[in-house]
Amino acid sequence: MEASVALGRNRVPGLEASTRAVVPPPRIISWRAIPLVAIPVAALLVAVQVQGVFLDYVHVMSGALWTGIDIFMGLVIGPIMARMPPPARAQFVQNLVPTMLFLMPTLASVTITAGIYLAVSVGIFNLHYLAIQVAGLIVVVLLIQGFGIFLPNEIRVVLELRKARPDVQRIGRWGLLNARLSGVQAIFQVALIFVMASLAAGLVNL
Repeated sequence: MEASVALGRNRVPGLEASTRAVVPPPRIISWRAIPLVAIPVAALLVAVQVQGVFLDYVHVMSGALWTGIDIFMGLVIGPIMARMPPPARAQFVQNLVPTMLFLMPTLASVTITAGIYLAVSVGIFNLHYLAIQVAGLIVVVLLIQGFGIFLPNEIRVVLELRKARPDVQRIGRWGLLNARLSGVQAIFQVALIFVMASLAAGLVNL
């Protein structure tokens, strides 16, 4: 009797009361998040001190992960989530958010910071250069999307999931918006890669 009462208290509104139950809400900070932040940040700190090839490696690797995850989210996860019913979408988002909440801002910050240090080290970081201005504009757009839309939505999802009666419609809507916007962000990231790669190869004028 006590087990059935406890199960009833954990049900998500919108799910069939006799068949589904809510997974316990995620912790905002978990042990799983520590390496997601610590490893990229530690690599950046070492790269800034060592410079050279390792700084280039950290910039390229973190940028590749950032762009690759965004492309995967936009082209694969987004369409799948769009076809999910709201309760299933909310449960999927609930399991995805604790990782994305820390991983994506970290990768974005490390990529941009390493890129600035790299540009300074090779002597091309000059705000009067057109290519640097274009790259800077793209970075501003990415930062607005990441820290102005993605991160707030993920925080909203976590806070909503911790309510006694979470709204699965809101959770699914926020999660789907982030997934779709990832595809848009990936386009800007590919454009940024093209500008910086062309600059490094001497294919565009400064």
